[in-house]
Amino acid sequence: MKLEVMPKQRVLEAEQREEAMEMSGLELWKHEKPPRICPMPSPIPPPPACDETALVPPLNFAMVDDGIFRSGFPETSNFRFLKSLNLRSIVYLCPEPYPETNTEFLEENGIKLHQFGIEGRKEPFVEIPDDKIREALKVVLDPRNQPLLIHCKRGKHRTGCVVGCLRKLQKWCLSSVFDEYHRFAAAKARITDQRFMELFDVSTLKHLTPSNC
Repeated sequence: MKLEVMPKQRVLEAEQREEAMEMSGLELWKHEKPPRICPMPSPIPPPPACDETALVPPLNFAMVDDGIFRSGFPETSNFRFLKSLNLRSIVYLCPEPYPETNTEFLEENGIKLHQFGIEGRKEPFVEIPDDKIREALKVVLDPRNQPLLIHCKRGKHRTGCVVGCLRKLQKWCLSSVFDEYHRFAAAKARITDQRFMELFDVSTLKHLTPSNC
């Protein structure tokens, strides 16, 4: 014969079951591993400071010939490199005044500045002054001014024209002159520069070349 459970007893049993489930959940929580907290990423360390003893050449720097170099405008970071060249002269092809910092560097190192102000205009308004290119070449070809650096702003067009005309004096073929010009001017090459070099008359300067000294 099945005994009927009194309602009060059922309530008590239900409460006991709930307490047992709560205790079971508490025990389970105690044995669970705590959530893993990911550490914040460390800040990226700054790049190492530039080595002040490094020799950094100016933009588009290259050797043209013994004692003759070319480049873009020298920055203060290039001074140590320029000092290592033992320069006597700088041939500056821009009309703007030479910066005070650069002028001080020249004075401190006994370097003479020869300025030939050629405007750096873009095509089709470029007019390259023949007389200034000639005067610049006379300075470049004088051994008393060497070692020397020829530079403009980027070392492409004005510097490229002076060096190209020098190459004609050195009896380079025109295709080689243009190849060198394009190496520095790249996508900025100008037809007017190449036409100027092609038509430039070197006959009045031949007596200044080493073979005619």
